[in-house]
Amino acid sequence: MSEDVARSDRVCVIGAGPSGLATARQLREAGIPFDVHEKHSDVGGIWDPTNEGSPIYRTAHFISSRFNSGFYGHPMPDSYPDYPSWSQIRDYIHDFATDEKLYEYITFNSRVEHAELRSDGQWDVTVGGEQKRYRALAVATGVTWHASTPELKGQETFTGKMMHSSEYSDSSIFWDKKVLIVGAGNSGVDIACDAATSAERAFLSVRRGYRFIPKHIFGMPLDVFSKGGRKAPAGITLPDNMDEIVDALVGDVTRFGLPAPDHDLLTSHPIVNDQIIHHFNHGDITAKPDIDRLEGSDVVFKDGTREQIDVLLLATGYDYKIPFLDDQLFEWQNGRPQLYLNTFNRTVDSLYVVGFVEFADAAYKRFEEMAQLVAMDLTLEGAEKATFAEMKAHHQPDLRGGRHYVDSPRHANYVDTLTFQQRMREIRDQFGVDQLTDTAP
Repeated sequence: MSEDVARSDRVCVIGAGPSGLATARQLREAGIPFDVHEKHSDVGGIWDPTNEGSPIYRTAHFISSRFNSGFYGHPMPDSYPDYPSWSQIRDYIHDFATDEKLYEYITFNSRVEHAELRSDGQWDVTVGGEQKRYRALAVATGVTWHASTPELKGQETFTGKMMHSSEYSDSSIFWDKKVLIVGAGNSGVDIACDAATSAERAFLSVRRGYRFIPKHIFGMPLDVFSKGGRKAPAGITLPDNMDEIVDALVGDVTRFGLPAPDHDLLTSHPIVNDQIIHHFNHGDITAKPDIDRLEGSDVVFKDGTREQIDVLLLATGYDYKIPFLDDQLFEWQNGRPQLYLNTFNRTVDSLYVVGFVEFADAAYKRFEEMAQLVAMDLTLEGAEKATFAEMKAHHQPDLRGGRHYVDSPRHANYVDTLTFQQRMREIRDQFGVDQLTDTAP
């Protein structure tokens, strides 16, 4: 194994998806030498379904609108629909990397096999059997690569096809089949809508009550309406509470056999989908409770009912994993690494993670703000460096704005987007870092 010790002034960025590209741009703007290693053959991460392990399916679209979803200074094209498709998002990411001249920093087909922390705080990174030395590590690999697959009682007896949503591509596997989707997250609901129009019968199994939010309110994309002051058409008076607005538009979901929502609108990750209510209204899909067990070709539910099922698809989310790092470098709670501002390792000064955060908002600008703070930390010196190191280790800011989120692993690190932005703004102000704008990176 060869060793390249000449790169000790460089930062290693792992991943060239949206968070990795945001990190690359901010490091470049700060004048910090870096390399990006990407295991696939192009930029885009999950948004290129030809990438091994991508969970993207043919009907996937953004759940935030194009008006709020771009990187700083790079709005999505006016020709895009309100909610872009996966292929449009992929092309947008490619264009961003091209326009920003980021390709020159990226080595493709370059899988990081292992990264070892040295006693001096630098890193030995093994790529393709070759070891390279780096001053810092910025992990930007994303959080939807490692399927979370529950064990179901009796699954060894099940005679149908059982799969995770990450394996799903298109609805052709549902034709003339009885299909059960388990889980009502955004992917689960999307795929349930595919099944509703292609399967012989389609079912959606949920453990708790959900709020299904329309993608448009009074003809405006949901996020445009929400951020634009919730202006109603002339002659219509709206309640101040967003829960009441959504409930009035969607109606009582218990009429479909679904449980009543068990949370306020903003205390759970939003399920943004118009079509699911349409299909419930038309009887194209049937609500079922949680699964009790599998018996041969049957699925038996907690209420004692059973259905013969040909395809059982688990839309049960993803585990957070960083397979090339020792887990002991992090403190883990509910399967999530505990990070300062969801970005900075609290005990390893040279270890950063960009993109391991969830909130009810478009992500790309938040990724850039996180990356800007990474670049800030890498350029701080003297007393300011010591001050921020102490903050990384001990500062415990409220990132939830006092909200109490649904008690689930997914929401373990969930943040309120406005509070999160405010906390990052306070750090920038404290250390004299300029606010990112749409006219300057």
